[in-house]
Amino acid sequence: MESKDLLNDLKTISDFKYIPSNKDSKFTSIIIVTFNGLEYTKLCIESIRKFTEKESYEIIVVDNNSTDGTKEWISNESDLKVIINKDNLGFTTACNEGIRIARGDILLLNNDVIVTPRWLDNLREALYSAPNIGAVGPVSNYVSNNQQIDVSYNNVYEMLKFADEFNVSNSMLWEYKIKLIGYCYLIKKEVIDKVGLLDERFTPGHYEDDDISIRIIYSGYNLLMCKDTFIHHFGSASFKKKDDLGILISTNYYKFIEKWGFEIAFGAPVKWDSINKINVRNNEEINILEVGCGLGGTLLELKNRYKNLNLYGIEENLVIGKVSKGVFNVIIDDVRTAELPYPKRFFDYILLGDKINDKEIKDKFTMYLKVGGEII
Repeated sequence: MESKDLLNDLKTISDFKYIPSNKDSKFTSIIIVTFNGLEYTKLCIESIRKFTEKESYEIIVVDNNSTDGTKEWISNESDLKVIINKDNLGFTTACNEGIRIARGDILLLNNDVIVTPRWLDNLREALYSAPNIGAVGPVSNYVSNNQQIDVSYNNVYEMLKFADEFNVSNSMLWEYKIKLIGYCYLIKKEVIDKVGLLDERFTPGHYEDDDISIRIIYSGYNLLMCKDTFIHHFGSASFKKKDDLGILISTNYYKFIEKWGFEIAFGAPVKWDSINKINVRNNEEINILEVGCGLGGTLLELKNRYKNLNLYGIEENLVIGKVSKGVFNVIIDDVRTAELPYPKRFFDYILLGDKINDKEIKDKFTMYLKVGGEII
């Protein structure tokens, strides 16, 4: 879907039938970075005004020296807090400018999105569902990280009708993630205060969302993808030159590895074959140990499938182990020599992965397996 008629699309958003919930909500600071793309920005802000409860939010727009009339337009909108930079400082640095003056929870929002009925109500519901939830994000039509869903609408009205039916808060549709994508990223203020601002080494953008996701998990908070909340994303409006985008992503990829010592996908592989061999009946409570758990990709997927699992891990990589220890009961030690604190016959499943053919390791862990349990 493309916006082919701005005035008509703005009217479609304004006229869409929507009854506000009038819930008491935590105050949210919505931070939007702009560099040209005025048409997108108008649609984004109009949709926020239409579908977000009055007095429950502020909009902070940080402009990176646009040349298409964006600076003039946002400066004349009385309900916006505006920062105008004399130069293009990039997405990451501009976000931090907005965060510094924010009063509430932090919502980083791309200017090329249209938000939808109950979008922020649903995200807040998930964010405050437990003290250890640090940040949440929605699904969309155009986004990576398995946050994308298939859609079939052709225009703004059809999209809003789809979202109005889709956006029904449901905790069964929340999934734990290793990272969330920064196109729409809601973070508790207390979490930002603890982990700090976005890392400006990733300016102008890309991998700053990976980085802050890891820092949030490292600090002991979980991330949730809300599959009960949909917004429309036009996609990469600020990075249209593919060659430049490819170079930028590659550069920041190596900056991320230099900082953390691992590549996030490598540290969080999901062992689907192992997951599919696990059988949990009627949400029974069982204990699962993964040897070589990495960042916990497999354990998180198990947590998404089954709610009553007790999950444990062993990881040899010190940095990766410290991150996964933020959300799981993880031992950081050599698999062969570690003294394990678990009682014998404790685990229903032990996931050895590629170590399953190592007799020494398999024998070591067999004593911790329940009668009738299984090593995978």
